[in-house]
Amino acid sequence: MREDLSVLIQAQYPLVYLVTFEEERAEQMVATVAQQLAPQRRLFSWTMTHGIVEYGQPRNVTQHNSTVSPEAAVEWVMRQREPGIYIFKDLHPFRDSPAVTRCLRDAITSFRESQKTIVLMSPIQEVPIELEKEVVVLDFPMPDMAELNQMLSQHLGQAGVPRVSTDVREKLLTAALGLTRDEADKVYRKAKVITGQLTESEVDIVLSEKKQLIRRNGILEFMEVDDTLDSVGGLEELKHWLKQRSNAFTERAREYGLPQPKGMLILGVPGCGKSLIAKTTSRLWGLPLLRLDLGRVYDGSTVGRSEANLRNALRTAESISPAILFIDEIDKAFAGSAGSADSDGGTSSRIFGTFLTWMQEKTSPVFVMATANRVERLPSEFLRKGRFDEIFFVDLPNEEERKEIFDIHLQKRRPDVSRFDLEQLTKVCEGFSGAEIEQGLISAMYEAFAQGREFTQLDIIAAIRSTMPLSKTMNEQVTALRDWARQRARPAAASVAEYQRMEF
Repeated sequence: MREDLSVLIQAQYPLVYLVTFEEERAEQMVATVAQQLAPQRRLFSWTMTHGIVEYGQPRNVTQHNSTVSPEAAVEWVMRQREPGIYIFKDLHPFRDSPAVTRCLRDAITSFRESQKTIVLMSPIQEVPIELEKEVVVLDFPMPDMAELNQMLSQHLGQAGVPRVSTDVREKLLTAALGLTRDEADKVYRKAKVITGQLTESEVDIVLSEKKQLIRRNGILEFMEVDDTLDSVGGLEELKHWLKQRSNAFTERAREYGLPQPKGMLILGVPGCGKSLIAKTTSRLWGLPLLRLDLGRVYDGSTVGRSEANLRNALRTAESISPAILFIDEIDKAFAGSAGSADSDGGTSSRIFGTFLTWMQEKTSPVFVMATANRVERLPSEFLRKGRFDEIFFVDLPNEEERKEIFDIHLQKRRPDVSRFDLEQLTKVCEGFSGAEIEQGLISAMYEAFAQGREFTQLDIIAAIRSTMPLSKTMNEQVTALRDWARQRARPAAASVAEYQRMEF
């Protein structure tokens, strides 16, 4: 960023738009650039409260009383003869002011062959259409690991704060990635106030600050995860794949030469644990889980607003990375993207294109986990090789997996499961999904609870036999999905995967 800004100023670009929430940190960076240039530039900043003040003066000083209005400030800048950089903070509320826009255009004309640059600094990117051809927009990056490490060292160097190991330090730094410098500083101080130290157990306190970022976004949802991977019955091949990549976002993996995982698509029969796998992966990898609700993205109030919502959500996910971005039932969100020109003016197509471009070009450690039930609804561009690291197919549980699912759900509700015949229950529920097995158990418990007694094996069998599973009511759809996945997706069950390897 510093090099980019230095090049633009030396090339005599008259107008630069710096998008950031961190005024002080960004201003320090601009000041460093101004001092390193030859010749050096004087640095001034404008606010609507104090007008133009030279950098280094106290914040409450008003040097030029006549420059409080933006028009007067721009005119003052045009009258200056020596090289300079002029930061205008929060000028975006004047975006629709013809006078301000005209003054900026006059300034751009007067700056030709001079060494003066105006830097518009704001957390909101709003550029008048009259200035679009003249302005260069830069996104000021969040603090990197090196900057956060310097801050963490200051906290660890204080009296009473014990030293930490390299692994703990990396976890504390990774947890703070995506926070501003002030936010990271505050959350480290918060952790010390609560526990009196900075150790691995304080990572959750650091992550709590990221939850506030997500809540303020409105489109993303920070999901709390209590279940572990042991709560998922079966799917051993998929579990093994995830466990292999549990340290894929660490510096050790980068030094080894491994690329960061991009994402995975989980196809399968409804109710077979696709969403649960996505949620428990967050716990396994120790990364925050962000749910992207594409329904909240769509906003027909203004043309282009939906696409802007998606870009803002993706930018937020990148800012707090490494993280897992969870998109449930993505087939419903992008089902009509191909012919959306007739239904919504092409909004769905543009959103789909924006998402595909982001997935292809993203360099930030955001792992996309998407689930889908109807693969035929997904556009072909979405399924091509390279878009995801792997496409897994989750089928109905086999006999061994159904037994494991029964054992998991019974132990959640009753510590002693020895009074149940799991072999018999497993055979009775053939063709049932994991969700249908759980609901059958719950139905049996309600029946027994209403009669004021403990539920039994017979209650569970009766509840299961009174249920028609999805594999029968939607047999054609399930068969078609299996046929598609047999040659195009990797099986999530270990037994099926091993059989395919032997067959190959």
